[in-house]
Amino acid sequence: MAHSQFDLLRQRRFLPYFTVQALGAFNDNVYRQAIIGLLAYMAVDSAEMGLYANLAPALFILPFFLFSASAGQIAEKLEKQKLIVITTSMEIAVMSLAAVGFLLQSMPVLLVALFGTGLQSTLFGPVKYSILPSVLKPEELTGGNGLVEMGTSVAILLGMIYGGAVFQLAGDHGPQLAAASVVLLAIAGNTLARRIPKVDAGDPGLKVDWNILRESWRIWQLTRRQLAVRNAVLGVSWFWFVGTVLTAQLPVYAQANLGGTQALYIFALALFSVGVGIGSISCEKLSGRTVEIGLVPLGAFGISAFLLDLYFARPGQALAHGLSVLEFVRAPGSLRIMADLVGIGLFTGFFVVPLFALIQSRTPRNELARVISGMNIQNAMFIVAAAIIGLALQRFLGWTIPQVFLALAIANTLVALYIFTIVPEFFMRFLSWVMVRTLYRLKLHGIEDHVPDEGAALLVCNHVSYMDALILSACIPRPVRFVMYYRIFNIPVLRWIFRTAKAIPIAGAREDPEVMQRAFDAVDAALAEGELVCIFPEGALTKDGQIAPFKSGVEKILARAAARGQDVPVVPLALRNMWGSMWSRRSASAESGRLGRMRLPRRLRARIEVVAGAPIPGAQASAALLEAQVRALRGDAA
Repeated sequence: MAHSQFDLLRQRRFLPYFTVQALGAFNDNVYRQAIIGLLAYMAVDSAEMGLYANLAPALFILPFFLFSASAGQIAEKLEKQKLIVITTSMEIAVMSLAAVGFLLQSMPVLLVALFGTGLQSTLFGPVKYSILPSVLKPEELTGGNGLVEMGTSVAILLGMIYGGAVFQLAGDHGPQLAAASVVLLAIAGNTLARRIPKVDAGDPGLKVDWNILRESWRIWQLTRRQLAVRNAVLGVSWFWFVGTVLTAQLPVYAQANLGGTQALYIFALALFSVGVGIGSISCEKLSGRTVEIGLVPLGAFGISAFLLDLYFARPGQALAHGLSVLEFVRAPGSLRIMADLVGIGLFTGFFVVPLFALIQSRTPRNELARVISGMNIQNAMFIVAAAIIGLALQRFLGWTIPQVFLALAIANTLVALYIFTIVPEFFMRFLSWVMVRTLYRLKLHGIEDHVPDEGAALLVCNHVSYMDALILSACIPRPVRFVMYYRIFNIPVLRWIFRTAKAIPIAGAREDPEVMQRAFDAVDAALAEGELVCIFPEGALTKDGQIAPFKSGVEKILARAAARGQDVPVVPLALRNMWGSMWSRRSASAESGRLGRMRLPRRLRARIEVVAGAPIPGAQASAALLEAQVRALRGDAA
């Protein structure tokens, strides 16, 4: 059965939440752009305009430093739907104050309200992402996060357009329209928040520590507990750094380097935002409904490539000025610049969506809100650093905006290499993702229904090719520990991938009893920790495409688990149409030479299927029963 992430938009568990967060992003940007419109309406001098330009970002970001620690604890302690209702009620109060500021045309009141919007965003941030693992299945996390990022980027863009047009649309009634807009949007968000289903608190017994400095340090330490999560958090913060530098330059870049007006800046921002949206919602399809962090390196290097090309596309000043959007589109070289802006956004989506999904899937539920708030503190630091560095490069070093883009491309490449060196799992997943998606076309049956979302389970599968483990890891949303013959484990290139994925090499008792014993001990430890373990009970690759009798190792694993009081369910899996594909044996007579077994010409991009059957309790499972189940699942599709 085909699944689409857009199905979530028809379900109450997701749609009200999605709409609330999109409305919040829309309203924030309506408000900020409407303030700029009010300043123009009031015809204030450049000094007051400059004061706003410097104060506004600082006032909005300050609450993230001051209150993120408390926000994370509150989001952990309270039922999540209740907290969303509270924060959206707070938004009504803040926007009511903003409405007074618009009606009185009072900049101090508007700036106080702007601080309030930052505070409200600080409180909403931890629950915004920590709620997703509670309402989505593991295989839906990537698609759900993609929708959230798409919705946010589009909402920000539309909010900027509408907020900037309020005073043009209403003329002398601009302050009244701005006031009504922000209040009505806040009320709409609060109304929809009441439609979100109840979601249990992560840690209702948590005692809130109101000491900001102490708790900020504690929650930041939580983000560093697991290496993959720590570097995923670093990656998200770097995403905010890159986005801040890029979008901060766009207004002047559109005028000085593209030769346009304010409308061309909005157009350039729209291209970037559309790219982010497309990239975000494409992640589910590209990942095969798993948390596929192999997309992160692809996204990182794609961002660098398009940033680099943006520098070369227009390294100097514009040759003409005052261009409309249509005139710019028709000008020579403009399509290249447009493609670069869309491309940067597209690969930004590939980069950030899997990182959010990884953080959500690898962090314990009772810590997730605090980890998100710790990430928000770090994000705020990176945003401030991006603003300062961007300003310093231009004001003190005299760099042009294209030179800033060039420096950002180089810095992005270096940071990506650093992250992938520290956590080789990212690059390992990238290599395996490229290999699997290049060599095969996958179709899945029953994975979502039968592979458990959490807890230990033993997966058993027929063994057809050297790529079987990589194929299965690309299909299963959770990380899997594969037990594989040590000679396959030691194949060049694949060896690094298997080792990084924590595969467990095994040998026969006659070949190396010590390796075999270590393998059983590692399997015991993995199952005791609640992990998924996959074995190939045939013990070797099929020589003729048929399933060989299952060996007794699976029974030994289950008996050892039962001896320590653990009844491990067994999920039968079957690979179909794999025989004769890349990295499988051609026939019994073609066993000489690995290249002969690869069959490069005929079955590149083979259509293969992975089928999962219903779990069998460990106490009832036997090698013979599991073999019969796998044979039935595979059928005649060898």
